[in-house]
Amino acid sequence: MIKPNFEAMSRKELLGYIREHRDDDEAFRIYIDRVTVESTTEWYPAPQSIDDLKHFPELLEKHRRERKENQ
Repeated sequence: MIKPNFEAMSRKELLGYIREHRDDDEAFRIYIDRVTVESTTEWYPAPQSIDDLKHFPELLEKHRRERKENQ
C-alpha cells in the first residue's frame, strides 16, 4: 500500500485520514507535531472587573471561528 503524502495534507484532511486509519502511528505523530507547531491559540488573563468583560462576545466569536477552521 502506498502511503499518502501527509505533509501535503491540511490538518483537516490529516485528521480525517487518522479517523479512518486509526492504526497508522506515523500519520498520528505527524498530526500531533503539526497541531503543536501550528497552535495559535491566544491566552487572555482572567477578567479583573466587569469592564474587562465588555470584549468577551468578540473574543468568544473569534475563538469559535478559529476552532472551526482548525478542525
